Amino acid sequence: MARRSAVGRGRDTAVVEETAAPAALAASADPWDAPAPERRRGRSGRSGGSGGGPRGGGRWGGSGGRWWVWVGRAVLWALILVILVNGIRAPFERFTAKDGGSADNGAPAKPGKGTGFPASAAGAFALQFANVYLNYDQKNAAAREAQLRTFLPEGADAQFGWNGVGTLQVQSVQVAGVDARDAHDGTVTVLARSVDKWLRLSVPVYAADGGALVISGRPALLPPPTKAALPQGGVQDRDTALENTLQGVLGTFFQAYGSGDQATLSHFSDGTPIAGLAGSVSFVQVKEVVAAKGAADERTVTATVGWQMPGGAGAGGGGELDQSYRLTVVKKGTNWYVRDIRGTTEPNAS
Repeated sequence: MARRSAVGRGRDTAVVEETAAPAALAASADPWDAPAPERRRGRSGRSGGSGGGPRGGGRWGGSGGRWWVWVGRAVLWALILVILVNGIRAPFERFTAKDGGSADNGAPAKPGKGTGFPASAAGAFALQFANVYLNYDQKNAAAREAQLRTFLPEGADAQFGWNGVGTLQVQSVQVAGVDARDAHDGTVTVLARSVDKWLRLSVPVYAADGGALVISGRPALLPPPTKAALPQGGVQDRDTALENTLQGVLGTFFQAYGSGDQATLSHFSDGTPIAGLAGSVSFVQVKEVVAAKGAADERTVTATVGWQMPGGAGAGGGGELDQSYRLTVVKKGTNWYVRDIRGTTEPNAS
């Protein structure tokens, strides 16, 4: 707006024109400065000459509204970015999880039972191999070499690490376990007894498609299994009265059990027939009965029985063995009957 001279028009006219000009200029410069009602009041102020007061309050409110608009835009963009990042990362993590298969320490994770590795066949194959591998004699080195060819890959050392000197003989070999790494590779652990020592042998086996097997590397000797210490057990509160009663009852029962006398066994059985040992051993005596205190009509007891084993003629025959049994006995009237008999699982059983 052009400014006209205030000369000859009076002081009031000049003041109105100077005040109105900045208000109009501010309103036209930024339409976000005030909400619609304030802008309407600004226009009426310019025409009525009172726009200066309301305009100051309107400008502060306009700046606040613009700040909230920018906050809303920032939140919206942040939400969009989160959605995009998660959408890209999720399929990538699924892909790497299928391909990775490694544990946190960098070692390959052990597969479960569904690896497809033929554990039974590999165990039998490694067992036959170990019988040849762990038995050698320098007088028969050529025979051992010929037998090993059945198990070894082409081009392998003919004696598979043996220097051809000395002898080694094992009495028994058994498979202790199979650790499958995948469908083709596994390790069979074999236990062997040599004189007075146990040997634990780790045998690597490769399984080809179609069922063919081969020893894929040289075996390794590992420490033998350690002997465990039994936990403290045993019956703390024994029923000596019942033990004395059962001593005679079980003496007659086990004599019939050893000979297989079904007529006598039926008198001591609680309904379920009990098969005896058919005379394979001879009864010596019930050496101990251990019964814990409990219900008046049913108990689980442990009985140690001496058997004479079959053997050659002469004093002592085949010798005696003491063995422990776990029996469930029930009382009907004044008599006790055997409901179940099996080997004991109690530590420190007599």
